[in-house]
Parts: sequence; structure tokens; C-alpha cells
Amino acid sequence: MKFESPVAVTEIAAYIGAELVGNDQLIAAGINEIHKVEPGDISFVDFEKYYDASLQSAATIIIINKKVACPEGKALLVLDDPFSAYVKLVKRFRPFEPATKAISDTAVIGEGTIIQPNVFIGNHVRIGRNCLIHPNVTIYDHCVIGDNVIIQAGTIIGADAFYFKKRADREVMYDKMESCGRVIIEDDVEIGAGCTIDKGVSGDTIIGRGTKFDNMIHIGHGTVIGRNCLFAAQVGIGGKARVEDNVILWGQVGVSKDLVIGKGAIVLAQSGVPSSLEGGKVYFGYPAEDARQKKKELAWIKRIPEMWSMLKK
Repeated sequence: MKFESPVAVTEIAAYIGAELVGNDQLIAAGINEIHKVEPGDISFVDFEKYYDASLQSAATIIIINKKVACPEGKALLVLDDPFSAYVKLVKRFRPFEPATKAISDTAVIGEGTIIQPNVFIGNHVRIGRNCLIHPNVTIYDHCVIGDNVIIQAGTIIGADAFYFKKRADREVMYDKMESCGRVIIEDDVEIGAGCTIDKGVSGDTIIGRGTKFDNMIHIGHGTVIGRNCLFAAQVGIGGKARVEDNVILWGQVGVSKDLVIGKGAIVLAQSGVPSSLEGGKVYFGYPAEDARQKKKELAWIKRIPEMWSMLKK
């Protein structure tokens, strides 16, 4: 998320009650998770094993829970609970805006777009030209939809990320990571009925141009889907995954978070994808592997009773 106007690092430090280490002349341009950061962004880290990755990232300002050597030209904001400080900043710079009507006055809707009854369009949404939004679709604040997009009935665009921090010492164990990202749906996309596409925690969930979704598909926060992909019903994709162009996922494929599916890959129905896959191949099973090899293995498994009976003779 980018701020509407830059904010001095000294102001940020004072607001969250942090000790400022390093360059106190910096200006913050936005706030982002480590995998999305750009120069000028604020990020946070609260596990020592991720310190190096955070300090060497593009982030200019890092909220951290231990005083360490500050990289040249950057600033550290040191306090006990970086997670809560980060959430506090999100609530300040992207506060919740209650809706006052079904279609916000701040929404921008392009020429030729048809909005069917009972659609909700939140604050600061942008929808392009010649779109068709079917009944009971919900589009949360700040989402961006391109031209010639079709969204079937009952779909929800831009719900909060499923992202919580476990607090084992508390009765209520999970702290919510407030979402300030967006969903961006590019031109010529079709989204089926009853789909859910979560916004990014701080960056964008992106659906690439020409991609088509069947019904009942879930896309997790911060996921980037390439161009001209095809997903059949009940596909589920975890947060921060990256699916490259021309990928086909058949029905009920489950994809874990933080991985890459390469360009042109095909994953057959009911497969599970726990780790990255190369492009240009066909996959099947759990874990998803080369489909031909997997089917050979299944054929041999079916013969186990026969072979066992032969061994007993």
C-alpha cells in the first residue's frame, strides 16, 4: 500500500513508540510485506531467522524487535511487538470506511458496464468499460477491475486476507493482520459464480488478462495469477502463490502458499500442489508429479493384492 502523501520516519517512530536507529531523514512512501517491498516502503520482522532477508530487502524502513546493525541509508524502528505496530500503521493509513449505500459515490464505473440488482460496490472501487456484474456480487473497497470483465452471481472480490499471528500466552490466541492491499482484475477476465478472491495483506492480488474461472474457486491473499489461465470448479490457491501464464488447473486442485507454478503447466483434477512446479508439463496426484509416471505408480499399486496372493502360494 502506498500512502496518499509521504510521511517522515520520525513521525512514524513517534506514532508507534519505537526507537529510531539509522537515517532519521527518511521519508516513508508506503507499507508492505517483505515479498512485496519497494524502496521507500516500511516493512516489519519479528523472527530472528528472517532478520537478514528483511534488512537486505528493498525496504527502506524496517520495524524490528531487536537492535541490530542498520544497513547504510536505512532506518530501523525498534520495539517489542513489530506485528502490532504494523497493524497500528495500517489502521491509521487505510482506516475502515463504513458503507452508506450499495454503490459508493467514490466508485468509478466505466461506460457500457452493466450492474445487476443487489450488487455491492465499495469505496474507491474502479470498474472499466463493458463489464457485466451479476446479482449479489460484492466488491470491497479499493479493488480495480479492467475492461470486458464478467463476474457471475454471488462472487466476493477483496475480502480480508486469512492472516493471523498466534499468541500462545493469551486466551484469544490469534491476532488479526489488518489487510490494506487490493484485488486487481485485468481486462477480459471471467470469474464464475460463488468465487472468493482475497485482497493482499499490503500488496495486490492480481488476476491476469484473459484468465477464466469456473464456479466456487478461492484465491488467497497476495496471489498473482498470470494471463490466459483456466481454473475449473473448486480450485483453491493459498496466499502469495504465483501462477504463470497459460496454466490450467482442473477441478478441486489445491495449491499451497508461497510457491510458483510455471508457464503452461497443467494440473489434473483433485491433485495437490505442495511445492513449485516447472512449466510446460502435466501433473497429477499428491504430491503433484509427472502425470504419466504417477499413473504408472497407481497401476502398480492396484496390482499389490494380486502380487501378494502369488507370493503366498
